[in-house]
Amino acid sequence: MPKSWSGSVDLHLDIDTSGGRRAGLERALRAAIVAGRLAPGTPLPSTRALSAELGLSRGTVSAAYDQLIAEGHIIAVPGSGTRVADIAHRADLAPVSAPSTWAGSATATAAGLSSGEVRRGESRRTPVHDLLPGRPDLSTFPSAAWLRSTRRVLAEAPSEVHALSDPRGRPELRAALAGYLGRARGVHADPERIVVTSGYAQSLGLLASVLREAGTAAFAMEEPGHPFHRAIVRRAGLGVVPLPVDDMGARPEPLDGVGAAVLTPAHQYPSGATLGPDRRRAFVTWARDAGGLLVEDDYDGEFRYDRQPVGALQGTAPVHVVYGGTTSKTLAPALRLGWLVLPAHLVEPFAEAKRLADAHTQSLGQLVLADLIGTHAYDRHVRASRLRYRRRRDLLVRTLRARVPQVRVLGIAAGLHALVLLPDGGPGEDEVMRRAAAHDLALMPLGGHWHHPAGRPQGFVVGYSTPLGAAYPAALDALCAVLTTRPA
Repeated sequence: MPKSWSGSVDLHLDIDTSGGRRAGLERALRAAIVAGRLAPGTPLPSTRALSAELGLSRGTVSAAYDQLIAEGHIIAVPGSGTRVADIAHRADLAPVSAPSTWAGSATATAAGLSSGEVRRGESRRTPVHDLLPGRPDLSTFPSAAWLRSTRRVLAEAPSEVHALSDPRGRPELRAALAGYLGRARGVHADPERIVVTSGYAQSLGLLASVLREAGTAAFAMEEPGHPFHRAIVRRAGLGVVPLPVDDMGARPEPLDGVGAAVLTPAHQYPSGATLGPDRRRAFVTWARDAGGLLVEDDYDGEFRYDRQPVGALQGTAPVHVVYGGTTSKTLAPALRLGWLVLPAHLVEPFAEAKRLADAHTQSLGQLVLADLIGTHAYDRHVRASRLRYRRRRDLLVRTLRARVPQVRVLGIAAGLHALVLLPDGGPGEDEVMRRAAAHDLALMPLGGHWHHPAGRPQGFVVGYSTPLGAAYPAALDALCAVLTTRPA
């Protein structure tokens, strides 16, 4: 009869003893290892413990272990017990999927996916070279500082921190953010007007829902702009009106019939333009006179290279601007930590929308971030990252100017990406994407960022922060090869 064992590694193990107890145990363990349910390095119970759990003799368990050791599935380390061997058993059993074309696909672009993000039901492998925008260099995550802060939080936080709490977020983080945003970004941020969210995407979606319920029919959103953010607004039941962008940022027209305008003033995505002073004043005047709302997406405002970071638009008109920030570019997107600084009249309805969505953002990460900010470890990490990304930007610009002078590189004064425009004589985005696939290079075409792409300039949004560590020069070599290769 089959037996089940959950043991010290919490694995359900079905043992069919019809062919013998030892053989049945061998088959069950082997199958669990090959299927990946027992991962490499997983410790196995001692022969004494496992024999007691399964009601088998210790000799039977020892014999099964010996056989799996001989096959290479497990290893016995003197003084450390028995563990699953570090070998790739699952490769032969992995399902075969269709080849991927990296972020040159309309699907990836329209969904706003970065490398490592997977659409439901879609199998995507990691490219050799990754220049997609949307995330920092994850190899530089401040693990030591995060660990120190985590230890302090766990040692000092009261037990109630593990209970459901204020949907606006932990008061410790809201106070820390108020101080940091005022000091570093020029934001007027009372802790009582800050709501912590699970990232900017949630911030935008909840805000769109709140404004729709208050009577807003449409948002103005930058053209070109982030396609994923447009999809979020439409999902909330609102219309989207294109807001044209030029080298001075978004133009404050047309704004008739919209209740809010979503802007990226410090570093427009994807053009890289900074919103000019006259445009800032014009948008604020519209919001004040028309009763509209400006939504400031300050997704990478800390990273300015030609001068001090441009202060937040919210600092000039806190009653008319919702300020949105996130740790996705400064630390890591997987932390799922974002925030909105709201005008007073929106705090209560937005907090209620957050409560109904998911009660509140997980508390431990909030407290760790508050500690990072309070000890200035966050500032130190941002400053170090700014220097590192500036060097990467400089290498990208020098490399393209020297090796691919026919392309134009824009938006390089700030941020984590550059806009590379293709020459009018070709090749176009589709051709470059075919070459990129041949070079195993992940690129993000500009086409999907337009509300109406017909007749628009063609190019690519190149994320120079994405490659891990020493992989960056090789990724630039691949980019140059893709942009200079001619069809056979």
